[in-house]
Amino acid sequence: MTRRGAAVVPDLVARAREGEPAAVARLITLVEDASPLLREVMTALRPYAGHAHVLGITGAPGVGKSTSTNALVAAMRRAGKRVGVLAIDPSSPFSGGALLGDRVRMGDHALDRDVYIRSMGARGHLGGLAWSTPQAVRVLDAAGCDVVVVETVGVGQSEVEVAGLADTTLVLVAPGMGDGIQAAKAGILEIGDVYAVNKADREGAERTRRELRTMLSMGERSEGSWRAPVLPTVASTGDGIEELLAEVDRHAGWLADSGELARRRTARARREVEAIALAALRERWDADDQVGLDRLAGRVAAGELDPYGAADVLLDGR
Repeated sequence: MTRRGAAVVPDLVARAREGEPAAVARLITLVEDASPLLREVMTALRPYAGHAHVLGITGAPGVGKSTSTNALVAAMRRAGKRVGVLAIDPSSPFSGGALLGDRVRMGDHALDRDVYIRSMGARGHLGGLAWSTPQAVRVLDAAGCDVVVVETVGVGQSEVEVAGLADTTLVLVAPGMGDGIQAAKAGILEIGDVYAVNKADREGAERTRRELRTMLSMGERSEGSWRAPVLPTVASTGDGIEELLAEVDRHAGWLADSGELARRRTARARREVEAIALAALRERWDADDQVGLDRLAGRVAAGELDPYGAADVLLDGR
């Protein structure tokens, strides 16, 4: 597999760098399937990654995430940017399949070679993302996208994980959905860099915007810190989208000037390395008949070992 990968991976990366959608699709499939070629893929992509701005879009179901994403992508294309979109859809608990409806809802860009849209099933992973999302972002980054948009599942309070992946997190709310209370419950006041009250042509939109701005102003901020704006939008008609994109771009500039971009990306890399290392450790533990995690758990449950002693055995390998 490795010898074959030595030929396959560089060819795929070269074709992806030239903007070939099939090559990008194949690389992301290797990521999703945790292919044995994954190490070669990540090594080959490393020199080309780190340039795209990662925009996370989150919010409760029904606020218009896919419509807003579609409108923002159109605005980015008018600005001459090449865009990649990862739309995370919920997976069926029975079949493991995903509806993948976001690709249908963003069909306006289907024929644009400078827009790559990929729907990914969450596959039971909590947090509003798929487990393979960080590596898929790296694929689109290395393939030459100026912006990579990550749209979360839309499951409410578990979606805060996107803030750890994105450079800029856009939180969408809508009037008439109890978003003032939901904001406090879901912790979105802590994760948002830019807020949009979508469907702003509905009754109560200005009240929702005012409540959000009030809650945001109550947080403590150091001098020079970013102050998250709250903008009204109607994504279905495009109203407010250009202004919203301008705030996203302004935040990107602030990130670079303040040094926050480097801090966020270092923290992101730390979490990714930790997740990969933990996954490798679990595989090693599961493969060890003498010091297996299940075996040790059974001894703890039977009272033969305490949890700390079992952990020591697991880490020492004996």
